[in-house]
Amino acid sequence: MSIPVNARHASAYRARDVPAPLQVTDGVWAVPVPLRGSPLGFITVFLIETPEGLVLIDAGYEHPSCWESFTRSVAEIGHDLAAVQLVLLTHNHPDHVGFADRVRAASGARVVMGRDDDFSHQNRVRGGGFLVQLGRALEQTGAPREVIDGMYGDAIGVARHSESLDLDLAPERDSEHVLGDVTILGLHTPGHTYGHTVYVDTSRGVVFTGDTMMAEGPTQLAIPSLPGDDPAGDLLRSLDRIRDLEVEIACPAHQFPYRDIAARADELKAFHQAELDTVERLLRTHDSAWEIVPHLKRTKPWEELGTGTKRFALIHTLSLILGVTR
Repeated sequence: MSIPVNARHASAYRARDVPAPLQVTDGVWAVPVPLRGSPLGFITVFLIETPEGLVLIDAGYEHPSCWESFTRSVAEIGHDLAAVQLVLLTHNHPDHVGFADRVRAASGARVVMGRDDDFSHQNRVRGGGFLVQLGRALEQTGAPREVIDGMYGDAIGVARHSESLDLDLAPERDSEHVLGDVTILGLHTPGHTYGHTVYVDTSRGVVFTGDTMMAEGPTQLAIPSLPGDDPAGDLLRSLDRIRDLEVEIACPAHQFPYRDIAARADELKAFHQAELDTVERLLRTHDSAWEIVPHLKRTKPWEELGTGTKRFALIHTLSLILGVTR
């Protein structure tokens, strides 16, 4: 169990409320942004103070309500949006990249994201964005045609972002960003996506973990869409990398900031390794992700899950199978 940095912030998350902005530590602000219509409730973006201006970690949905909440909170904590010099995106999911372009237009900030999550790079290398990759993966799951069509149709509704964000910088792997006496390292940590990046404020001992390492619960594995993809193996290696950082505070994009990072990394790694072991055993008597997914442990029985949650679980299971069989 992770140790919350702020008990009230963690309690608000557990009560399904949107927490107020929080000063995580000197010079670092958590800014929760409500996600209207999403079961996630909110995403937390982070502001880092530097001598040269502000750094923003992640950028919510592309929706007027997200933008209004974000700009209001920035003003409430005494900052000016025009002071944002750099936008560092952990990965390319719609709840993380949404208003990055609006911040850039308002402040002139540079926008950075890992190359393997750059939309134009994905179109070249993977033949398309989220829906293309999802369709390719669903065909590998062994699910009945009506299930595949239903899951794909449901996904169209959540894939409404344009995937047209142009980056100012797309590092192939690690990167370094120096703003006065503040250095922020970008570390390539695939698993949740192929270009996922965590950012480390080295002077303050804070790591911004995106969706790779929440305070509670498992990590959703990336969509496997090309030969050689191994999101499960990627994630285990990324967790080792985060564990060994020797920083004090983890700031995930959802839930709440927490301490005892090494223990949390080991806990999460053990959970996903156990999933891999279970899948390896089930493959002796089952032939596909569709046959295996009902047998994996989760908070609700398979039959009680909604279409979207079943889709996530099915793709996650396919990624686990590839981790066992590659």
